[in-house]
Amino acid sequence: MLNIEHIGIAVSKLSNSIPLFEKLLNSQCYKIELVESEAVTTAFFKTGETKIELLESNTEDGIIARFIAKKGEGVHHIAINVADIYAEMERLKKEGFILLSETPKTGADNKLVCFLHPKNTNGVLIELCMKKKEA
Repeated sequence: MLNIEHIGIAVSKLSNSIPLFEKLLNSQCYKIELVESEAVTTAFFKTGETKIELLESNTEDGIIARFIAKKGEGVHHIAINVADIYAEMERLKKEGFILLSETPKTGADNKLVCFLHPKNTNGVLIELCMKKKEA
């Protein structure tokens, strides 16, 4: 585990939340990206070394829509940079953690990602992420 990559925040509408976070962080949104595999649109902010990812569901029954219906808008996950996502997934499986996918998925911001089930992490959804290798 290298460092916290970003904190993901579930929001109902990016159109409302982007201006709010631009004011809050005194920083412009630097990227909006569709992540088809998760049916979300993301918006990224960076302040120093810290990144915030806003997530809006693209479907009424998507992961983020269900999260908001159950818990309301708010912190959805904490993402951690790893040097080798495949090795880290294997290590965590051996340690008894439940992975939400057997192989990494393509995530936002040119990353490979894998989530850990929150029932093994004190109720916090953890995302492992690794920058994709340049082709």
